[in-house]
Amino acid sequence: MSPRLLLRRHRSTLLIAAVALLLVLWIASGVVGRDPPVMETRQEHALPTVAVRVSDAERIQRLVTLQGEVLPDQQVTVRAETEGRLVGTPVPLGEAVGAGTVIARIGMDDREAQLRRAEAAVRGRQADFRAAEELAEEGYQAQLQVDSARAELEAARAELESVRLDIEHTRVKAPIAGVLNHRTAEVGDYLSVGAAVAEIVENNPLKAVVQVPQHNIHRIRQGQTASLEFGNDRGREGTIRHVSARADTQTRTFRVEIEVPNADRILPSGISVQVRIPVQEVMAHRISPALVTLDPDGRLGIKILENEDRVAFHPIDPVRADSEGLWVDGLPETVRIITAGQGFVNEGDRVQIRPEDAGPVQ
Repeated sequence: MSPRLLLRRHRSTLLIAAVALLLVLWIASGVVGRDPPVMETRQEHALPTVAVRVSDAERIQRLVTLQGEVLPDQQVTVRAETEGRLVGTPVPLGEAVGAGTVIARIGMDDREAQLRRAEAAVRGRQADFRAAEELAEEGYQAQLQVDSARAELEAARAELESVRLDIEHTRVKAPIAGVLNHRTAEVGDYLSVGAAVAEIVENNPLKAVVQVPQHNIHRIRQGQTASLEFGNDRGREGTIRHVSARADTQTRTFRVEIEVPNADRILPSGISVQVRIPVQEVMAHRISPALVTLDPDGRLGIKILENEDRVAFHPIDPVRADSEGLWVDGLPETVRIITAGQGFVNEGDRVQIRPEDAGPVQ
């Protein structure tokens, strides 16, 4: 077979082989000419950023702050000491009265007749006694009759005194100075012995009563000064006059009474009161309450920066709170406090620092 005929028969096969060869050469040229791949090196993560404020401790008073109630210094229920119908109430409600002021009157009924009868009985017994003494001196009567006459005279005098006292009890008097706060009986009511007539309240001084927890009672002493803020926004100073020697068995708290002068009687009793008792001077830092957190052991604390700008958790002891923040003890005298970004860092982390006033943490 001639070469021409052979080439014609295998033309398609040769064409396919030539295309395949060209394709292989094109792919190979691309691989050979390409730069070898570069292995990416792992970049180090950027340090977290926190805002920090340098705080210096200040000397302040540690306060024991308590909620309580205000009671009158004295509160007395006046009761009838004789029976009868109430016929008069000469003192209006709310008026100040002195000790011994008549605040109600009970009807006399037949007490004046009883008085005259008792006085006559005394006069008769006095005459009998004098006659018995004279007869005994002259020897006409035994001493026994004299003693008997003396006993009858004393009994008559006692009866007269009882009638006079009963008449005195018809004038119901205030046992203490104070304000006529409440009237239990009205004109026309019949009163038996011991029936309540009225209530006298003495609000000068007032008595603020608080319950001190057992962990603070060792700081409280009689004679200490206390600052009081009442529910009506009035403030006063008071003095601790009584600290209970025994805790309440239910609450394990101690009753403390604070005397509050109230000469003008502007402050009423029965209102709530907040009491602050300064007990100790300490070096403390003022922080925002939002910075306070708990560690895994449940301790209160804040996050600070120590050496090498590493985060540390530091326990704190709250001392007192005011409108500008929370005063805490337990920190170093000078400390770097994390004020922003503390929620994104953990104890031991190293951080970047930016000033507190440089805007929000990114």
